[in-house]
Amino acid sequence: MTEAARTDDRPAPTSAATPAVRLTAVTKEFGALRAVDGAELTIGEGEFFSLLGPSGSGKTTLLRLIAGFERPTSGRIELAGREVTALPPSRRDVHTVFQDYALFPHMTVEQNVAYALTVAGVRKPERLARARAALRTVRLDDHGPRRPDQLSGGQRQRVALARALIDDPGLLLLDEPLGALDLQLRQEMQRELQRIQRATGVTFLLVTHDQEEALTLSDRLAVLDRGRIVQTGSPLEIYDRPATAFVAGFIGTTNLLRDQAAVRVIGAPGTYSLRPERIRIVAPDGPKDGPKGSEKDGPDGAPGPGERCVPGRITEIAHVGAHTRVVVRLDAGDDRLTAVRLNSTDLPDAARPGAAVHLRWNAADALPLRD
Repeated sequence: MTEAARTDDRPAPTSAATPAVRLTAVTKEFGALRAVDGAELTIGEGEFFSLLGPSGSGKTTLLRLIAGFERPTSGRIELAGREVTALPPSRRDVHTVFQDYALFPHMTVEQNVAYALTVAGVRKPERLARARAALRTVRLDDHGPRRPDQLSGGQRQRVALARALIDDPGLLLLDEPLGALDLQLRQEMQRELQRIQRATGVTFLLVTHDQEEALTLSDRLAVLDRGRIVQTGSPLEIYDRPATAFVAGFIGTTNLLRDQAAVRVIGAPGTYSLRPERIRIVAPDGPKDGPKGSEKDGPDGAPGPGERCVPGRITEIAHVGAHTRVVVRLDAGDDRLTAVRLNSTDLPDAARPGAAVHLRWNAADALPLRD
C-alpha cells in the first residue's frame, strides 16, 4: 500500500441499524450514455467513505444522484432509511462541499458560515453562536471578521466545511474538494478532513480520482469503472486483494501478468497481480551474496517452500524519493517486472543496469484476477 495509506487500526464505523446511504440497482442514463450502471451500495452511519475512479467512471454522477441534483433513470436511493429517490436536494438531510468552495465574497467568514441559518430565520444570537462553534471545529474561530479574499486556499476550504456542518447534516458530500490545492496543502487538508470527520461523527462521502487520497482518508471505498462499482472494501482489502485487473492497475502500482506472461512468470494461465514491493532482488548465486536473505530461503540460498524465482537482467534503476524502483527484463521471453525497495541498500552490491539478478516472491503474493 502507498506510504500515505491509513495505518491506524481503528475499526470502520458500522451501524447495526439503518445505514446512512443505501443504493439499490441505481442507473442513470444520459441519452445513449449509461453514466451509472446498476449501482448497489451501502454506507454505514459515521463512515468516511470514498468513491474512487478515473475521469468518466461515474463517481460524480453518483454523488449528484445522492445529493438530488440528478434523478436516477431507475433504482432506489435511501438516506437514513428514508426513500429520497424523487425528492429535491432541499428535502434531503445532505450538504455538499464543492471544489470551488462557493463562498460569498461580500460576506465575512462568520456570515458565510451562518448563511443557511440566516435563510432559515434563526435568530441572530443563536446563529452567531453556532457559526462560531462551527469555526472552532475547523480551527478558524479567530477568522470570523475576515472576508474570503483574505484567506488562504486551505482556510477557504475549512470555511466551506464549517458552513456545510453548521446544521449537523446526516451526510456530507465532498466533490473533489482538494483538487485545486498544491501538494503540501492538499496533504495538510487531508489530515484536517479526517480530524473533522472524527470530531463531528458526520458521515462523509468523498469523490476523488486520487488513489492515495482515498486510501489515506477512507474507512471504506468503492472503485468505479465505466459506470459500475467494481469493488468495495477497506483500503487494505482493495490494495492487497484487488478483484479485477482494472482495480489492481488503478490502485497503486502492480505487475499485471496475463496470457503467456502469466504462464512464464507465474507458472499458470490466467491474469495475475504481483505488487512490486512483494518482489525481492537477489544476486544469481543467492541471497548470501546480497544485503539480506530470507527466513524462507533454503540451503545455499535456494528458493524456500512456496517461493518462486526467475532470472533476468536489470534494465533500469531509478531512485524515487523514499524508494528505489528497479525494472528487470526476464531471461524467458520479453517480460519485464518492476520491483520496489525502500532504499538502495536493499539491493545486491553489484546491482546496476545490465547486471544479472534473480527475482523472488512468495507464490501467494501473485493474486489471480478477473479481467
